[in-house]
Parts: sequence; structure tokens; C-alpha cells
Amino acid sequence: MTPQGKRRAALIAAISVAAIVIAIMALSGIGDNLVYSWSPSELVAARQKAVGATVRLGGQVEAGSLERVKPGEPLRFRVTDGKESVAILANAVPPAMFREGIGVVVEGTLREDGHFETQRLMVKHNNEYQAPEEGETPNVKELARTLDGET
Repeated sequence: MTPQGKRRAALIAAISVAAIVIAIMALSGIGDNLVYSWSPSELVAARQKAVGATVRLGGQVEAGSLERVKPGEPLRFRVTDGKESVAILANAVPPAMFREGIGVVVEGTLREDGHFETQRLMVKHNNEYQAPEEGETPNVKELARTLDGET
């Protein structure tokens, strides 16, 4: 076999392997592992497609919707984008910054009854940390008040 023939055979082998890998990925259900990010309006509009699918839902915790519950029960609140809102059942421990009016992202599934059930609850916040000035003592009561949502 000539050097040109060897190169041609190697090229054909490489292209064949790449085609086989792409075919395996396409047929293996890679789409089952996708997570879609939707707003409450998009989720409500696509309700039938969303039931049972893994979805990331982003919006704000609706004012007045947060229900304090007993330990072991899911946290109940509503997420809104200003147009629509979705009832959330969170089986996750909320982050310390969680409160009404804060931006959140929840990952879970929409149930047939219209409730969005999640095991994952994340808050959106800016990443600007301001250390106390030298000699300044942090006001612990003020910090606790902001964590309770009394901004």
C-alpha cells in the first residue's frame, strides 16, 4: 500500500469512528438528560408538555405567598414573573437568604395538579460582598432582620 493509500485509509477510519459516535449519541436518548429553563408564563403556556419533564423555573417569590410549615412538610410558595405565577412545593431546605420578593430558580417537575415539585431551590443574588470598614463592628441585629425578609 502506498503512503497516500495509508493516509486515505486512516482518514476513512477516523470519519467512520466519528460517525458511529455521533449515531450512538443521537440514538441513546441524550434528549432525556436535557433540563429546560422556563419562566412561569412559559411553564403555564406549555403545561401539558411540562408535566413530568425536568424543568428549571426562574422568577421571584410572590409577596404574601410564603407559607411557614412544620418540619418535614414541603415549603409552599409561589414563583411569579409578573404575568403568571406557579405554586411550588419545595422539599429542600431553603437558603438563608430565601424570602418573599427574592429571585429564585427551582429545579423539578410540574405535577398534574398544577403544583411544581422541587428538591432544588436556589436564590438569585448579586455577588458583591462588602467587608466592614476597619474598626467597624457589624450590626448583627440588622443582618438578622435582612435574613428574615424585613428589608
